[in-house]
Amino acid sequence: MHKSAAWPLTWMYCTLVVYASLYPFADWRDQGIPPWSFLAAPLPRYWTGFDVAINIAGYMPLGALLAWLALRTRHRVPPGWLAVGCGSLLSLVLETLQSYLPQRVASREDWLLNTLGALAGALTALYLARRGGLVRWDRWQNRWLAPRSRSVLVLLISWPAALLFPSAVPFGLGHVWGGFQDLTEAVLGQGVHWFNDTPLHKLLPAIDAGPLGSAATLACVVSGLLAPCLLGFGVLHKPRHRAWLSLAVVAVGASASGLSAALSWGPTHMWSWLDGPTTAGLVLALLLATALARLRWRWACVLVFVLLCGHVALLNQAPGSPYFAQTLQSWEQGRFVRFHGLAEWLGWLWPYAAIVLVLGRIGIAYREPKIGV
Repeated sequence: MHKSAAWPLTWMYCTLVVYASLYPFADWRDQGIPPWSFLAAPLPRYWTGFDVAINIAGYMPLGALLAWLALRTRHRVPPGWLAVGCGSLLSLVLETLQSYLPQRVASREDWLLNTLGALAGALTALYLARRGGLVRWDRWQNRWLAPRSRSVLVLLISWPAALLFPSAVPFGLGHVWGGFQDLTEAVLGQGVHWFNDTPLHKLLPAIDAGPLGSAATLACVVSGLLAPCLLGFGVLHKPRHRAWLSLAVVAVGASASGLSAALSWGPTHMWSWLDGPTTAGLVLALLLATALARLRWRWACVLVFVLLCGHVALLNQAPGSPYFAQTLQSWEQGRFVRFHGLAEWLGWLWPYAAIVLVLGRIGIAYREPKIGV
């Protein structure tokens, strides 16, 4: 991993860790106890394997990124010590801040497990580096990736995480209408009835339409999968590499959606979302992405823009169902509460961030024709 790419990824992951640790950022108060008292607290009575696994796994990527970054920048401090020290210090600070959040519980065990996760990630990164991982990554990056690819890579990496939050339609990101209704009700003390009388409302599609039919569901699935495929074409040189990327996007997207269903309803319902239109959409998106593998980058940007605009316009007409509402409630109030806000924001904002990115890339491509390959 190049140093210029490692820095933004490390900062992005640190931001995710802070968000997950301090969400929902509400009701800060002094609870009358020293903020470091959790270090001497008795052992917890209730502890699950999920808690252990999530605390270790959550800090493993951070430890790996910090170790790889330390190897690139050649600090005098050994990379392993630097990675574990920074990861442990970040966890300690966040656990201390949780003492001021009534909805969170500071835990010595969480801190120790986070430190263990950072250690495991750092050791993994150092082992791969000694086995030639850095050299192989540089070679792979020079052979596969185009210049100016950091922003596209960040979006592609965050796309599976955005799919983890339940959506009304498979691969449906950008469903902001329900959140907009809740926000206006909280701020203005009423729903969106005031918005119905504005000129902007007349320009929007019929939000109160009935349930999406099979054709509309198929269109949402195809556009939701084809957009990241075409977005990834901007970082790859060769058509065969783009074809492999398309296959990887479909596979990762299906796996992330299956994991979301398993987390929401249990492992037995992991593939319950794979109905007829969704399966057809998966196949059709893969075929279209493969057929478009030779598309020039500037035209891929234009197509991504059109697809995402149609996707969010169609998706925001999809009404919520009782099952969808029950799923959201389990994420908001269950054991996924610390990840609810983060995954929800990713699911809301990902397509709009991609639209802004491709608009900028279209302008760059027309000013510098060599980028439009």
